[in-house]
Amino acid sequence: MRRPNFQYEKELATAGYRAIAGVDEAGTGALAGPVVAAAVILPSNSRLGLLRDSKLLSARQREKVFSLLHSRGAAFATGIVTIEEVNKMNIRAAALLAMRRAVNALALPPDALLVDAFKIPNLILPQRAVVHGDRLVKSIAAASVVAKVTRDALMLELARQYPGYGFARHKGYGTAAHCRALRRLGATPAHRLNFAPVKECPRG
Repeated sequence: MRRPNFQYEKELATAGYRAIAGVDEAGTGALAGPVVAAAVILPSNSRLGLLRDSKLLSARQREKVFSLLHSRGAAFATGIVTIEEVNKMNIRAAALLAMRRAVNALALPPDALLVDAFKIPNLILPQRAVVHGDRLVKSIAAASVVAKVTRDALMLELARQYPGYGFARHKGYGTAAHCRALRRLGATPAHRLNFAPVKECPRG
């Protein structure tokens, strides 16, 4: 499988852009928990050979990449849309809001964005949306890892707050075990109450 590379970043750099942020989110498909996005500006000489789309890495590998981003001078920030906010909007709007918050939180202001799949509205910045960007573009792959690691940590907190649902294992996604727990225990304030699968979890 092709590894993410700097092709898109180099094209923007050739056009005169210097601080190029990759942006991605985590958690849109879950039944519980927040939506988290990250924006990452990688140093131009970053190698990070382990870097992949977060979905292709183990939890240990994601943690290693996250530590490497810290130690090698990447600039990054996260944006969070709480469960209360998610319950008031559709999930795509929540993802775009989380991404916009991540970009706005960067200490190093970007002058161009590479975004996984969709452009982010209400940002006055040049953007390029890249389909499967988390698998193709190095900075987007880095953002996918930061978003996933950050969200997983939040789900571990929810696991302690709401025992019995298995949040530490499935991170809020709709596994069979999660559906069984929902039927047995009912939804928590951490669940997306307007999300169809929470209402329509299949009966055993």
